[in-house]
Formats: sequence, C-alpha cells, structure tokens
Amino acid sequence: MRTLWAIPSLSVVLLISGCLNAPLVTTNQNTSNQNQGTAFSGKVHGGQQAVTGASVYLYAAGTSGYAGPGIAPTASNASVSLLKSAANTSQDGSGNYYVTTDSGGNFSITGDYTCPANAQVYLYSIGGNPGMGAGNNSAAGFLAALGPCSSLTSSTFVFVDEVSTITTAFALAGFTTDATHISSSNGAQALMGIKNAFATVANLENLSTGFALSTTPAGNGTFDISGVNVMADILAACVNSTGPTSTQCSTLFTNTMNGSTAPTDTAMAAINIAHNPSANVSTLFTLKTANSPFQPTWYRSGNSFSIVISYTGGGIQEDQGVAIDASGNVWVGNSQNNSLTEVSPLGVVMTPAAGLKGGGVVDPFGIAIDTAGNVWVNDAYPAGLSEYNPKTSTWVTSSAITGGGENFPEGIAIDPAGNLWIANEGNDSLSEYNPSTGWVSATGYTGGGLNMPHAIAVDLAGNVWITNSNASSISQFSTATGAPNTNSPITGGGLQQATGVAVDAQGYLWMSNYNNKLSEYDPVNGWVSTTGYTTGLSLNTSLAVDGAGLVWVANGQGLIYGFTSSGAALPGYTALGGGYLNDPVAIAIDPSGNLWAVNGNGSDGNLSEVVGLCTPVVTPIAANLVSPYGQHIVNKP
Repeated sequence: MRTLWAIPSLSVVLLISGCLNAPLVTTNQNTSNQNQGTAFSGKVHGGQQAVTGASVYLYAAGTSGYAGPGIAPTASNASVSLLKSAANTSQDGSGNYYVTTDSGGNFSITGDYTCPANAQVYLYSIGGNPGMGAGNNSAAGFLAALGPCSSLTSSTFVFVDEVSTITTAFALAGFTTDATHISSSNGAQALMGIKNAFATVANLENLSTGFALSTTPAGNGTFDISGVNVMADILAACVNSTGPTSTQCSTLFTNTMNGSTAPTDTAMAAINIAHNPSANVSTLFTLKTANSPFQPTWYRSGNSFSIVISYTGGGIQEDQGVAIDASGNVWVGNSQNNSLTEVSPLGVVMTPAAGLKGGGVVDPFGIAIDTAGNVWVNDAYPAGLSEYNPKTSTWVTSSAITGGGENFPEGIAIDPAGNLWIANEGNDSLSEYNPSTGWVSATGYTGGGLNMPHAIAVDLAGNVWITNSNASSISQFSTATGAPNTNSPITGGGLQQATGVAVDAQGYLWMSNYNNKLSEYDPVNGWVSTTGYTTGLSLNTSLAVDGAGLVWVANGQGLIYGFTSSGAALPGYTALGGGYLNDPVAIAIDPSGNLWAVNGNGSDGNLSEVVGLCTPVVTPIAANLVSPYGQHIVNKP
C-alpha cells in the first residue's frame, strides 16, 4: 500500500520493569472536558481459544497530530492511555494501567477511567497464555476498535481476537503508526474522518462475537469475509505457537516488516499488512492450515489482502462520476437511470431507491461539489448543468442549465473563486460557469490544442488543465482570462490519449494514459520524466492523489494501482480487485483514507470501498483551494 517508516522496534520498550509486555509510553489524558467512563467487559481469544493472563489496555486515539504509515511515533501522535489505578488494574513500567484476563480469557473494565471529549477508543491486548501448553506468548497482540468512548455502556461486551485485530488495523490504517500511536489532528474534518474510520469496523465484524460480517448492518454492502478470515488465521498461527521465536511467528514477522524493522507482536504485524496489503502474500498464506480456526477462507493466496466492500441500491447503475463532500458522504452519477445516489461514509443509501431524480439530470457524467456543499452534475446528452442542495434536500435547478458552449461535457472542476470549468468533448471547448452570474463563456473557450477534452483539474496558480483524449497532449488555460497558455498544447512526457488528470500537493500534474504510462508534469520546469513512467499496467481511467502524495489509478479492468511521488509502483504492490471491483471508471478518496470507486458496468454497476487503502484527504476537492487550507491542492484534514 505505502512505503513504511522504519520505526524503533518495540522490543526495546518491552524490557522495562513492570508488566513484561508494556506498550510504548503514551500521552497522559487531558483532564478537561471529560466524562466518567462506564464499566464494560469482554473476552480475549487467540485462535478461538481463551487467552489467560493477557494485559488489556484501553486507549483513546490522539488528536494532537497525525500518526500513520510513513510517520514516526512521537509524543504528539501517541494514543492516550485511559485506565487509572483501581483494585483490578495493574501498572506497567511506562506508567500505563491495564486489566488482566482470567482463566476464561474474560476481563472487566470497571469504569475507572474518564472519556476525553470526542474520544474514539480501542483496546490493545498483549501477551498471555493462549492455551497451547507453551505458557505466556509475548507475541500475542490484539486490537479492537470500540468507537466513541461515550457510547460504551454496562451491556457492552467486546470479543477481542484476530478478526477484530485485522478489521481495526485496516479501518484505521491511515491514522496508525503502531498499536499505541493512533492519532489525527484536531480539526473538525479530521475528527470526523477518524470517527468514521472507527465506525467502519462495525461494517466488517460483530464486535460482541469476534466474527467477520458478510453483509454490512445496513444490508446493502457485501464483502468476501474469507479475506478477513485468512488474515486472522495467519495471525493465529503465531498466537497459537510457542512464542516469538517459533517458526510461525518468525515467518509472520519477517514478512510483515516496517521498513527494516520487524514487528514483535501480531497486532503490529496486522497493521503492517494493512499498510502493505500486497507484500509477501504467498509466503504469509503458507501460515494458514487446513485446521485454521476462522472459516471460510480462500482456497488460494490471491494477490492482495485488501478489504473491498461492494454497495448497491439507491439507483446505482452504470456509474460515471464520483465525488465526496465535507461530511464524507459519497455522491455518484448514474447515467443509466438519470439520477444521483448519495451514500453515507458507511455506505448507507441516503437517496430514494431509484436514485435522486430531477433538476434536469439526464445522463450524468462528471460530478463536483463546491465549498458550500452544493452538488454540480454534468449532463452528457443533452448537454446541461444541474445543481442540488443537500442542506435543503432540493434541486436548485428545475431544468438543466444550458449554453456556455457545452457540448457532450465530460470532466468538471471548481476553481478557488467557485467558478465551474467543464471540458466539452463534443466541440473541443472549455466552458466556465459562475453560480451567481451565469455563464462566463458565451460559446466556450477554444484553442490551446483542445481535442476531445476529457478530464479536467484546477491548480492553485490559477490554471485549468485538460487532457485531450484524441491526441497525445494536455492543454493549459487561465482561470482569470479563459485563454489558453502560449505553450498549449503540451506534448511529450509519455502522453498518449490521457484520460485522467490530478494535481498533487507540489502542484505537479499526473496523467494516466492508454499506453500504460503515467505522466508527471511540473508547470514551472516541464516534464519530470520526459518519456513518462513505464508501468506495464493498463492505466486508462481516472486517478487521485492522497494525503501522503501517493497516486492511485483505476484501470477499468477491476484493478486499482498505487504509485509513489516519483512514479514508482508501490513496493510489493500488484493489484486489488476480485468480484468487488468491476470496471472501475472513477475514484475518489475520503477523509478516513478509504478509496471509493464507481463501477460503470451497465445495470450491474456498483460502488466499491477499498477500506483504509489511502492517507486521508480534505473533501470536497474544492475545499483544498480555500481557507483554512489553500496551501496545497491536496491536504490532510
């Protein structure tokens, strides 16, 4: 998934006095705006056997700075240890308190903790005897995401096992460095993003039973639980072994390294798998046996451990465009039934069963969301522009807005002033629309080598960039004048009928091409690679850039690829997919780090979520261009 940061080995910390398996030192809890915690209970199982004598910690995700892949653990991005001194707690050498599981793997947290405001909490269990006759296994580490601290009640029962560890590791991947460093910034969208990430775990597993779900609680999302189960079985092989030096643990840790650092427990191994889901898959798969405890599992290794949820309903059919709003809701245009679909960050359908119709929407293609939250839709044929206001649940347009030179419009983007820019494939033009005054372009801007313009992006310097799908070029126009730059059309750099374009945090452009190359362009100095990056992969649809600067590309054949900022395919990364990515034609990344792909395969189209694949980003895209951001086109929340 990503290039990982080489962090110090936990083994250094584990040698401190007190509890043998003490986690890293974590931040003290803030004493302001806190509420008394509620007593709750649970059980720790390893390979579906009780783990006796495990140390169970209660942590709140930090809010003072981002943890995540490629980010070193620091005091500012540490989780907050919540438990305090009580009759049933013990203190480790780092000063953190924990409770201990009994002979049945049971534990009780008695309410001797307080909940920081807006706290998202999780359990981290380490060590204990998994009942395999080898005594304590210090490599047995488990995670379980609980969600809002305030939601815990006396009836809360948490089953902590390998499944809860895998689902937590994937859902929180964009915010996690290690088991004791899960954190975001304290901005409103960042807190929403990590809250949604914690909530995603409930889409993947039953917290009280420790089993994976094949269908999300809302009933319209499905995923292959065998993928989660096989990862759980891989962890169980180490848990149910003689300990860290066993063949099972050695194999697991050697093949789930963070840079050059091997994990020391199965929780960290799970986090590293989530950060690099396609690394060493075949070798890790050998840890699964015919008698593995979690069933059903894959009968073969596959090429990725990624978790993909497929959502249907709400009129999703032959999708062409996707955009994500400030709340993390996903908007999809359905060209087959002339409608929009909105789903929540958890995939819950928010629009009518047949989709949101009206406003003049016919054959929607591109979607963009402005900083006020209004949804703008390109209608490909007949050409038009429609606007929907989610705050009032009403169409602003009663019929599509026509004119401005629109003709078979495709890509749509919004500039820092709030004006809409539309690429018209039908007449080789560019249209500009001001929501307050109407069309700025009377008949469309032409020139600059526009040749069946397709995808479009706006940068902070006041440029509009357009790919020409019928030529090996891109065009550059000014948002101030609507005139093409004198160097347009721009050729070279490996361009060939580019269909996707995105701008990264440096202001560099990335284009996906039909010749299987990825092109990168610096508006100041020209092509970063004069011949493009040869990938050997089919890259012929849209792309997106995440908060870490990684480039993600859909190829229209059930696959998503990732690349570093230097254009290299991510180490060990091959492809995602299977039955839940079907002809992805457009992608977007949300504030929780999930990648959403619309699958434009006729009536069988669906919306896919690749859980925790990316680093979180500010949404909508237009919000990156204005205060409080405005420094980069791609920002973390």
